[in-house]
Amino acid sequence: AGAAFAQTKLVNPGFEEGELGSVPAGWFLPPVVASAGFGAKAVDRNCRTGARCAMLTGVANPPENMFGNLMQSLPATGYNLRRIRLRAAIRVEGPNTRAQMWLRLDRADNSMAFLENMSTRPVTSPEWKPYDIVATVPEDASRIILGFMLFGPGNAWVDDVTLDILEEVHVDKPEPARPLTPQGLTNLTAFARLYGYVRFFHPSDQAALTDWETFATEGVRAVEGAASLIDLQTRLEKLFQPIAPTVQIFPSARRPAPTDLPPAAEIIRYRHYGVGLPSSTLPHNIYKSERVKSPAIAASMPEPFAAELIPGLSVSVPLALYVDSEGTLPRAPKPREPLLYERQAADRGTRLATVIIAWNVFQHFYPYFDVVKTDWLAELPKALRTAATDSGTHEFEKTLGRLVAALKDGHGNVASPHARPLLVPPLTLDWIEGQFLVTRVQKGKSEGIAPGDRIMKIDGKPIDRAEADAREVISGATAQFIRWRLAGVLSTCGSTARMTLEIEPFLLPGTSKTVDLACSPPKLKDMETYTEPRPEKIAELEPGILYVDLDRVTEADWNAVVPRLEKAKGIIFDMRGYPGRPGTLVLTHLTDSTIRSAKWNVPLVSKPDRIDFAFTESGWDLQPAPPRFTAPHVFLTDGRAISYAETVMGIVENYKLGGIVGGPTAGTNGNVNPFKLPGGFTLTWTGMKVLKHDGSQHHGIGIRPTVPVSRTRKGVAEGKDEILLRAVEVVKAP
Repeated sequence: AGAAFAQTKLVNPGFEEGELGSVPAGWFLPPVVASAGFGAKAVDRNCRTGARCAMLTGVANPPENMFGNLMQSLPATGYNLRRIRLRAAIRVEGPNTRAQMWLRLDRADNSMAFLENMSTRPVTSPEWKPYDIVATVPEDASRIILGFMLFGPGNAWVDDVTLDILEEVHVDKPEPARPLTPQGLTNLTAFARLYGYVRFFHPSDQAALTDWETFATEGVRAVEGAASLIDLQTRLEKLFQPIAPTVQIFPSARRPAPTDLPPAAEIIRYRHYGVGLPSSTLPHNIYKSERVKSPAIAASMPEPFAAELIPGLSVSVPLALYVDSEGTLPRAPKPREPLLYERQAADRGTRLATVIIAWNVFQHFYPYFDVVKTDWLAELPKALRTAATDSGTHEFEKTLGRLVAALKDGHGNVASPHARPLLVPPLTLDWIEGQFLVTRVQKGKSEGIAPGDRIMKIDGKPIDRAEADAREVISGATAQFIRWRLAGVLSTCGSTARMTLEIEPFLLPGTSKTVDLACSPPKLKDMETYTEPRPEKIAELEPGILYVDLDRVTEADWNAVVPRLEKAKGIIFDMRGYPGRPGTLVLTHLTDSTIRSAKWNVPLVSKPDRIDFAFTESGWDLQPAPPRFTAPHVFLTDGRAISYAETVMGIVENYKLGGIVGGPTAGTNGNVNPFKLPGGFTLTWTGMKVLKHDGSQHHGIGIRPTVPVSRTRKGVAEGKDEILLRAVEVVKAP
């Protein structure tokens, strides 16, 4: 296969070509980067190998969100369906300076297939060290773009850049969509249940070494066609016996005697702290799954776990095995070295396997089923049925979306491998008084439409139908957060980069008009992109009454405003969003004693199906800091405040650190545990249970306002921030 394509090569990877003092030949510095003052040049001093290397030069006070960037682009020809490694030696000098290597894979339609930029492991060392990025180049990748970023006023040196092929990636011929028969669905249900039991709880060496993505895909194809219960039993035994020889599959009415386990001095079992997944996308994952050993005493070997997979067919799965210096007992051959596959959503078997993998992660480790009351067993056949008939990536994304939506988890989300760049119209939309309204318009970009106008159709689709279609794939623990997510989804433009809206003008009730809007990438945390008209991020609303938008202020902004807050007559902290570190810094100025976060509870899982679910509790403290803010103060919040924002508001609520004006928060908190699936999808979900300070439920409830305020259509049309106006009244009240 390697001889079939001419492999394109990096140009000047050692920076030995071109003129000294100029941008290295074959590489380029984007003009916008150069105009900001950043530089890149070939130098012949302090290099790692050879005569030359590249030097990136920084800027002390660059424009916001600007950084140095020396880069190169090349066709993906010869790299498709290969595992590749980008490697370079890098060193950095200068205070507050860091460098990051990056690698991106693009498709012909300009959608992005892969991006890694070392954001969680930046280079700060003055010593030469090699750094790697490894990626799988999909079949449809058209270009490879790579480079080196510099942040800060110092300098960075780069040398010895290589782009190597590590191994071939295989692709199955896609199996076309077809519906599941009732028997096929039964067979896959049994396989799915057994898959989770063995993968996460049976501690054999063979199971631990298994490529579970390939096993799931091949297992789906092997068991779906079983014609009877006995045939299904035989096929399952053939699949699982090589990796779990002590697992017993049997007709429910005839349970066999337990398998005699060869004794040894130690036993081994799984210990799950949450769940550690090899495909997790967290850079610093607090969750882990490991096999642990302990001395083998007569009372320590637990009874095998028994369950009925489907009516009439049961299983017995040892949750612990004897182990000696050579491995788990009984002895069995190690699994074959797996081939590297690129799984595609166009393949029916891959879609079914993906559902089975995802369903099992949540079945055994999701910590909120006791709260959300979802019948999770019933979700498996629903997802399998639609996955079998989905026509490709887009339809299957909806199948996964419905599965995740059933979790009722505000962190629940599905990221598609074919996601297009996000485009939005030059206005904001939100649900007010049960209607979908225009709440803001950007100056000069939204002629013919005004705040308060009601949306009747989006791109020709009636709003009630558009809402229903979008809502079924939105996961959320509360109605207010679902409305917030729903507004965001309905505000996203399609591939034409335009949006057509049919509206009812506020000033002309009962009439309608159509407006066509051009879309563009969103400006995050820009004043015009909020659903309400906000003041500047730090503003004096009235003499002595200060407003601080914790969603927008930086730590430097915060440090600068602290002296003013100490002398203020009233303070309003805006928490309608996702604050940075100032979100917690503000709390340290509102207390004279140590205050603590809510209760973080990570599941300690030792048995399948969440049986005997236990938790380990943790949290963190905040110490008081001078000066103490004594002026009347309130916090603004609503349904978009989630996770860390709710951590801050939970402390405010428990310690009564200020009034809370607005609406209840999203009702979802806790570290997420995202993981990748076959087909390139990434699922995000909450991996721990968070309880309020008093031990009561937070999920699905959130932080309640002490002063409830809702927006009105009339207020929106008049350009008012009714929540902020009410907050001013509260801090001014005697």
